[in-house]
Amino acid sequence: MPVIDCNGCPIHVEVEGPESAPALILSNSLGTTLHMWDGQVAPFTRHFRLVRFDRRGHGKSGLPKGPTSMEMLGRDVLAIMDALGIKTANWCGLSMGGMEGMWLGANAPERFERLVLSNTSSFFPDKKGWNDRLALVREKGVPAFAAPNMERWFTKGFRERDPQAIARVMEMFAATPLDGYIACGEAVRDMDHRDLLPRVKNPTLVIIGRYDPATVPEAGEYVCKNIPRAESFIIEAAHISNIEQPQQFNDAVLGFLTRR
Repeated sequence: MPVIDCNGCPIHVEVEGPESAPALILSNSLGTTLHMWDGQVAPFTRHFRLVRFDRRGHGKSGLPKGPTSMEMLGRDVLAIMDALGIKTANWCGLSMGGMEGMWLGANAPERFERLVLSNTSSFFPDKKGWNDRLALVREKGVPAFAAPNMERWFTKGFRERDPQAIARVMEMFAATPLDGYIACGEAVRDMDHRDLLPRVKNPTLVIIGRYDPATVPEAGEYVCKNIPRAESFIIEAAHISNIEQPQQFNDAVLGFLTRR
């Protein structure tokens, strides 16, 4: 699969599905790779040309020196689209991927048909919480935060029900390069998309995890209320809802994106 130069950063991209189908780009959470979407590949490629990528600083992608911002990450996506010859696409981003989607909807609306913003937020008022987390990761490394993070990402019931899925996600998270986690974590901490939301005119679905402690339901409700004509869907999951409730997630996304 191609490695695309995105504004001086090599980004690893995988493309699957019928060449004639409309494009759907998936974007991951902080501390995961494109493989967080493995459970969506089969159902989504029945309808779409699927584009997945490792965000800068994650997986097989690079990380140039210097700070990372949401604008930079959004421009990486546009560079991927240009390199693949994709004029317009649909978007589905979870957590940090949803934050990128807000930026793209506000700044490049003509490149997107519909947006799905899942388990996400437009602003984090508690900078201390982020600073404490980043300080812990700097001191002890990303793997030390993997197990506690699973308690935020998945409900207790799911952790007990599917320990193999938890182990896979833990391994993915723990393998995140330290510099990539820090750079992207700082971009999330410093993000404030509240003024962007009214500029998003694309049809938008906001998926809200009923038990999500990372991007709480109130944050998703705020996003939905401030994007014109956005609609919401409550999913019975914590933060990484596409893995905890794949059938609910897939049905909600495909129902929205294929609606006539």
